[in-house]
Order: sequence, then C-alpha cells, then structure tokens
Amino acid sequence: MSVLSTGRHQSVSLRFALYALMLLLALVFVFPFLFMLTASFRTNEQIFAHSGSIGAFVPTGELTTANYAYVLGNGNILHFFLNSVIITTLTVGLGLIVNSLAAFSLARLQWRGREAVASLLVVLLVIPFEAISVPLMLLVAHLPGLGFEAGRLVLTRSWLNTLYVQILPFVANAFSIYLFYQFFRSIPKDFDEAAYIDGATPLQVYRHVIVPSSKPVFATVSILQGLAMWNQYLWPVITVPGESARPLMVGMQQFFGHTTEWGNVMAYATIITVPVLAAFVIFQRWFVRSVIGSGVKG
Repeated sequence: MSVLSTGRHQSVSLRFALYALMLLLALVFVFPFLFMLTASFRTNEQIFAHSGSIGAFVPTGELTTANYAYVLGNGNILHFFLNSVIITTLTVGLGLIVNSLAAFSLARLQWRGREAVASLLVVLLVIPFEAISVPLMLLVAHLPGLGFEAGRLVLTRSWLNTLYVQILPFVANAFSIYLFYQFFRSIPKDFDEAAYIDGATPLQVYRHVIVPSSKPVFATVSILQGLAMWNQYLWPVITVPGESARPLMVGMQQFFGHTTEWGNVMAYATIITVPVLAAFVIFQRWFVRSVIGSGVKG
C-alpha cells in the first residue's frame, strides 16, 4: 500500500514539475509580446523609465494611443496592410487547392513514377529559398504580365513590382504538399474503395471523402503558409522596388527611417503581430489535432 502511495506521490510531483516547466516556457515566449504591447501605449520616456523592471511588461500608469495615431497617419501602413492581406489570402487559398490535390495524387492514386516524385519532394524540402531566389527573380523579370495603366488593363514586360509576383511563385509549396501527403496516408483506403464502388471519380473522392476528413491538416497548412507569407521579406525586397505592391514587412523598414520613437515602432510591430495571433487562436484546435494525429516529422 505504501508503495502505491509513493508511486502516486511521485507521479503527482512529476506532473507538477512538468506543468511548472511548461508555464515557465510559456512566460518566456509571452514576455516579449507583453513588452511590445505595453510599450506601444507609452512614450519614449516612459519606456526607458520602466525598462529593467516588471513595469515594462505591465500596462500601468498613463497610457496613450498617440503611437497608433502616428503609425496610421504616416508611412502608408493601411495600403501596405491591404497588400499583405491580399497576398497572404490568395497564396493560402490557391495553395490549399493546389498542394492538397498534388498530395492526393501522391498518397491515394496509383501511377508510374509516383515514388520518384515523392522522393523528389523530400529533396526539395532541404533546399533553402535563398539558393533559388536570384534565379527565380531573373525568370520573373522577363515574364510578360498584366498591369493597369491610365485605368486600362495592359500587357507588361515583367512581373516585377506587382502583387502576383509575390503570390504565384509560392502557391505550390513542397512542405505543404508533404504535410498533406502524410495526413492523407493516415486515412483508411477503405473509404476510397467504398466510394469507387458507388461510382465516384477520383476528384469526387477527394472532395467528398478526403477533404471532410482532413480539416486539421488544412488548418495547419493555412497557419504555416499564411505565417510564412505574412512574414515574407527577402522576396519583396528584390522584386518590388516601388510602393504600390509593397507588403507590410518591407513597409516597416521604410517606417524605421521616419521615426526613432520606440513607442511608434512597437505600435507598428503590434499591428503586424495581432492578425497572426488571431489566426492561430481561431485555428489552434485543428492545428494541435493535426500535429498529434499525423505529426510534423523531420
């Protein structure tokens, strides 16, 4: 009896230690956001006065919204914000369709060369984007595109300085295909066979069998690809020299040249961060379920 009590006590102690460690790690990740949010409502003098104390993370004292008013009134942030929303939404939306269909063909259909393509997909995962950014930029610089001139739709000589140069090259994503592929393989093929017996086509199986069973991985891919596109910086810097198609991240660099007030900078950073946090809060249930069910495996 004492052995059981001792084992139960050790189990409770271990669980308490684990929860304490998780809480500590959560605080480590939350503190920078709390500092950014709190500093966005303070003046430069208040920020430096509270630095080095717990007050830097707690919104106490006299707070002001002047930083947000300055950010919204300078630097075309609303225009850049709209560009980022369009780029992220279209890339994620098109990517969900393209990448899931590609993964469906790899995981559920039988065709010659399927294993070779799946192996190539793994190889593509280890190639950094920086290695192909310059060749890709030279390619899109000579591709004809569409643009507006004097209110008319005209043919342009290049994709540079457009919104779609920040969208189309990123619709097909090797990592997204791999996540879909891993999840689709975990779905029993008995469902497919039953649908085929009823006369369904492969596209109908994808639409009525696979997609309804794959909400967690769709949410996971939406978060990961959306976060990657929202934080995109290198590609817009080299392909979007003008302001008309500039996204929010590149606009932040321009904004730094206008002010040295840290409250303004933190307000800009908060505006960038809040949509990402909101998206994760909305989709976190499916995100966690996908990670537990299929795993983001190395």
